[in-house]
Amino acid sequence: MPDFASRVLDVAESIPPGRVMSYGDIAEYVGEGGPRQVGRVMALWGGGVPWWRVVHSDGRLLAGHEREALAHYRREGTPLRRGADGLPRRLDMSKARWLAQSP
Repeated sequence: MPDFASRVLDVAESIPPGRVMSYGDIAEYVGEGGPRQVGRVMALWGGGVPWWRVVHSDGRLLAGHEREALAHYRREGTPLRRGADGLPRRLDMSKARWLAQSP
């Protein structure tokens, strides 16, 4: 596994329950790559870390993983935003975003 991937996974693992970081937040934190590169790492190697805590910057739920991610968010008390129908549609990024301290 490349060093970049290892660093991305370390950051994902450090995100506390109930909080999230965007793909871009993680890229900025590790000082390399961008949101797409972080997304690629998560797609290839992210199954062993709390992948549901790494999200789109607008709080959209992860396509294809909505049900499983929502179960984690509810269990951890992650702030959610509800749609007009009353169902959770996005993460409340203003409350859920966690900004890790620089190493």
